[in-house]
Amino acid sequence: MDRPNTGDHAAFYDRYVDLVNDEPILETLEKLKTSTYDFFCSLTNEQANYAYAPGKWTIKEVAGHLTDAERTFAYRAFAFSRGQSELPGFDENEYVEKATFNTRTLQDLAAEFKAAREANLYMLRSLTEDQLNMVGAANNANIKINSILYIMAGHELHHLNILKGRYGV
Repeated sequence: MDRPNTGDHAAFYDRYVDLVNDEPILETLEKLKTSTYDFFCSLTNEQANYAYAPGKWTIKEVAGHLTDAERTFAYRAFAFSRGQSELPGFDENEYVEKATFNTRTLQDLAAEFKAAREANLYMLRSLTEDQLNMVGAANNANIKINSILYIMAGHELHHLNILKGRYGV
C-alpha cells in the first residue's frame, strides 16, 4: 500500500499524514493500538482529569475523542469501499460535549479505543488494492480510502504529541 499523494485528501489532513513514518500503515496502526492503550493506562486518575487550560479537553476527553475519530474514519473507509459516495463531516467538539467521557475511568476509555482499533483492523486488512484506491467525499471534500488509514494513524499521533507537549504527560 503506497503512501498517499497530495490531492488524495483535503490539504488539512497533510499535517496528520506527515506524522506517519514509512513503515507499512497496517503495522503502524497495529503498533499504535497497543502503545496508545499502554500510554493511557499508565496515567493516574489525577492526570486523567487534567485539562491544560479552561475550555480545553481533559485527558479522558482526548482518549474518548480518539475513539470517536477512530470509528468515524473507519466508517468512512468501510462505506466508501462498499460504494457509498458521500458522508457528512462531524463536529468533534459537539461529540465530546455530548459524551460522558469524564464519568468513566481512563482505563475503560483506553480499552474501548483498543477494541475499536482491533475491530477496524480486521476490516482494513480485508480491503483490496482497488478498494484502497476508491474515493468518496466526507465533509464536502474528496478523500481516497488509502489516505484515511494514514489520517487515522496521524490523527492519533497528533493528539499524543499534544498530550506530551501541552499536558506534560
